[in-house]
Amino acid sequence: MDALELEAAKQNPALQTAKDLFSGAVGGVAQVLIGQPFDIVKVRLQTTTQYSSAINAATTIYKNEGALAFYKGTLTPLIGIGACVSVQFGAFNAAKRWFQDRNKGAELSYPQYGAAGAFAGISNSVLSGPIEHIRIRLQSQPHGAGRLYNGPGDCVRKLGAHNGVLSGIYRGQCVTIWREAFAYGSWFTAFEWMMNSDAARNNVDRKDIPAWKIAVYGGIAGEVLWLSSYPFDVIKSKMQTDGYGANQKYSTMRDCFAKTWRAEGAGGFVKGIGPTLARAMPVSAGTFIVVEMTMRALNR
Repeated sequence: MDALELEAAKQNPALQTAKDLFSGAVGGVAQVLIGQPFDIVKVRLQTTTQYSSAINAATTIYKNEGALAFYKGTLTPLIGIGACVSVQFGAFNAAKRWFQDRNKGAELSYPQYGAAGAFAGISNSVLSGPIEHIRIRLQSQPHGAGRLYNGPGDCVRKLGAHNGVLSGIYRGQCVTIWREAFAYGSWFTAFEWMMNSDAARNNVDRKDIPAWKIAVYGGIAGEVLWLSSYPFDVIKSKMQTDGYGANQKYSTMRDCFAKTWRAEGAGGFVKGIGPTLARAMPVSAGTFIVVEMTMRALNR
């Protein structure tokens, strides 16, 4: 945010927050449409041993369930992830402005960017925890007559009936908070560092950095996001596909970490990382391009 935009935000903070939220929501829709096919492969690899590789998982899903299976459970994230990314960018920019007010004209430090990103992730976790839980349940359920849920609404009802809102719908929330803090602290910091370095190196304003560079920097930031947080994501997926009652394997996040280590070793914490990293670059690039271009259009 340059000096003129910062001054405009101070003059009308509510309008700037609305712009941040709207830009994030548009970016979230792009994120889901680009990333959903990769995501279902990742979840299947994390939660079952029936596939030998990402390619094997993708081809098996296509052969047994058809092309539309790659967009199974999309309605929930299309609405929900749009809201999540909206919150991410809204919270991140609000935290940036909070630091800027206290820096008295000095540029934000990268620890401050990291703290703002972690705040964005923790704020986002209130939505992302249950939304991703529902999506994972829908993605990992059996196909055809053996399916457990008839859609997002039915999934919410059955999860709530098992253990109530907190233990049912919000299962895995503790590890979700840890994942989001690490993920978005590193994501935003990496992107801001690359954008700031480019602007300084080429002596240009941020708004003059071309779209193709935003895509490259956004894609790299996506890789950083997952490399910094992936073990937490594996544990989250295991907990959110776990059974209930007598069929429950994991009692807590710590218990899940310990059992994964004993059963699978270090490799268990990176299972499925291949398709995740393949997905991360286009998804993150698309998210940042859409958010940046939307924000530039709104600030004209």
